Formats: sequence, C-alpha cells, structure tokens
Amino acid sequence: MAPDDRFAGSQAVVTGGGSGIGAALVRALVDAGAHVVVADLDEVAAQRVADEVVRRAGVTGTARAVRLDVTDAAAVQAAVDEVVSRAGRIDLLFNNAGITFGGETEDLTLAHWDAIIDVNIRGVVHGVAAAYPHMVRQGAGGAAWGGHIVNTASMGGLMAAGLITSYVTTKHAVVGLSLALRTEAAAKGVGVTALCPAAVETPILEKGHLGRFHGRDYYLKGQGVRRPLDPDVLAAEALAAVAADRPLLVTPRPARVAWRVGRAAPAFANRAATRFVAKQRRLQARRARKQGAAA
Repeated sequence: MAPDDRFAGSQAVVTGGGSGIGAALVRALVDAGAHVVVADLDEVAAQRVADEVVRRAGVTGTARAVRLDVTDAAAVQAAVDEVVSRAGRIDLLFNNAGITFGGETEDLTLAHWDAIIDVNIRGVVHGVAAAYPHMVRQGAGGAAWGGHIVNTASMGGLMAAGLITSYVTTKHAVVGLSLALRTEAAAKGVGVTALCPAAVETPILEKGHLGRFHGRDYYLKGQGVRRPLDPDVLAAEALAAVAADRPLLVTPRPARVAWRVGRAAPAFANRAATRFVAKQRRLQARRARKQGAAA
C-alpha cells in the first residue's frame, strides 16, 4: 500500500498533540490528507495546533482539538469511540503524550514515579486498550489494513543511562509493549511501530529537572548528537515507518550506530554509560559553582 493510500482520508488520533513531536505528527498527517484528532491535556495548545495546520496551503486533511488526560482510561476510550462512532473506524493511533524527570534517583519521590508511570506507561496502555480492539475488528472485516498503532518511545527505551532512570524505565516498557503486541497484531491486519529518536527539539528538553540536572546538555551528549532532531523531520520519518510497517524507528544515524554498538557489546555500553553519568555529575557541579559565583 502506497503512503498516500494509507494516510489520505484516514482517521487518526494523536495524544500529546499540542506541542513538540505530537504537533509535528499532526502537521505531517494533515498534509498527507488524514483527519486528525489533536488530543492534549492543554486544550488551548491543541486548538492552536489544529487551527494552524488547517490554514497551511494545499492541505487536504482536517484537524480538531480535544482535551484529553491520557491517565484517564475512560476518557481515552471515549475519545477513540467517538472517532469510530463519527467516522466508522479509527486507522491510526499515535500514543505520543509523555513526561520526563531528570536527576539523581534518590531525589525522586513516589509521586514522581507515579506520575511518569501513569503518563508514559498507563497512558500508552489506555490508548492500546481503547483502539486495538476496534482495529482488530476492522482487519477481520476483510479490509487489507485494520489500522496502525504508533507508540512514542525514545533511545532511552533501547539503551540505559542513569540520571533519567524513571524515564528509561517507562520507555523500555513502551518498546517492550510495542514489539510484543506487534507479534500478535500482524495476523490481525494491525501494525505496531515504536518511535525511538534521540534528542528532539521539543519543550521536554527543558522540563522535569531535579536538582542540578540540565536536560538539553544531558540528552545531546548522552545520545551522541550535535543538535536536537527537528520534530518535523521525525514526523516525516514516522509516517514513512508506518507505511513500511517497520517495528522500530531509531533515528538519527548516530543514534542507530550507538544502539547497534550497545546490542553487540552490552558490557562496553554499560561502562560507557557509567562514565557518562560521572561526567554529567562533574559538569553539573561545575555549572552550580559558576552560578553560585555569579550570584
């Protein structure tokens, strides 16, 4: 199936669609002719994205905003069911909403752990539980394609380094869920893809900092990239991965190289990650001393 056939006229839901990767996915989908529900906890941001994308020249798709808390299973189910009731089917679900915390693990409270597990793991589970049964029925109905679920994970879901331990925990879970579900879904006409990018230029680089943690510096140096990936580039790659029914999208190239090295030599990768964490602690201490001297 050609990419245009897959996306033109398709019914899609994007969680976390009000900014960052989610907003870029919405733009790419609408440009490809999809009808997109822009779902976000921040309804104002979701509406802004929806308004902006439909004003783009030459777009053939549509977008509408809804407020959605992905930690609310009933609300996620209702959002998906509304699409199916209105359009007759749901073709694409992008479980993209996510949060992060960075810093020493002993500084994380149980409230931090609960929050990141609720959004990054349960939020994805809620999306799968809501949309996957519909897609299975669609595939069983004789359609060549029942639908596709795309879960936003991270390079942190393929490799592990400290100071973002809670984030790594949740993103490994998302990768595992995606790859396992894919083996079931293949026979039912449903595709599943996990997105595993290195640092992307999104607001999450500046959020969730505990103590002296500096996210932008950590994510770039830890993942071996010089600059964050453009979210619109990632979105285009994501749609290509869906069209090709790929299990994982690992991007950009330096991230793929690091991942392959880690798979081939896990002990080496672990030692490198340990050294990286030690270096980050030194950089954080140096930054704190400079800030203290300037105060």
